Amino acid sequence: MITSADNKSLKLVRRLASARQRDKLGLFVCEGEDIVAAARAEGIEPVEVLVAGENVEPRLLADVSTLAHPPRMIGIFRRTDLERRDAPPTGLGLWRVGDPGNVGSLIRTADSLGPAFVALSDACSDPTGPKAVRASMGALFRVPLIEFDDAPRPWIALVPRGGEDLADVDGATFVLGAEREGLPDEVLARCDALATIRLAEGAESLNVAAAGAIALYERARRRSTA
Repeated sequence: MITSADNKSLKLVRRLASARQRDKLGLFVCEGEDIVAAARAEGIEPVEVLVAGENVEPRLLADVSTLAHPPRMIGIFRRTDLERRDAPPTGLGLWRVGDPGNVGSLIRTADSLGPAFVALSDACSDPTGPKAVRASMGALFRVPLIEFDDAPRPWIALVPRGGEDLADVDGATFVLGAEREGLPDEVLARCDALATIRLAEGAESLNVAAAGAIALYERARRRSTA
């Protein structure tokens, strides 16, 4: 039973709250029995599991948790275990989406409306960060994550206005940008087509997670009626 805050496993969990340490050590943390169970369902075993009341005092586990309501279980996983899966032919390309909640939500969407991959550019939020992991709700262990430049073509850029109607455009990768900046001209120039989701009059734009969900839903709907 771990009874000291100086325990090496607890120190490791604290260290892995840092993106730099996750990069250095190749490890990340999952908080909650549901997410650990999702990993195991995919044959991915944690490096270590800390369970409140079983091998660590509950108050110590709560102290290293990033959640408002501390979980009963925390698992430590290898990043390399996320590299086992082959990417399906359809997915999302995220260009510098910096909000971890959006990245995690889009991974969850790719799982729910897939099969689909998520391609990440440089400067995207780390999908193995605490908020992204939680937002993915275990989908992180099922959805292939690839490099942005490796996403298959055609690329369809989702833009707030000026593109073809989404229902009329077919492609392999739907490219989304960060909410404030959107997609820069150099990325738009690399895309094969531009698509726009029709909104109510006066509406400005959609949250990037909502836009990605609509794009994958439209793709899935077309597949089911083909």
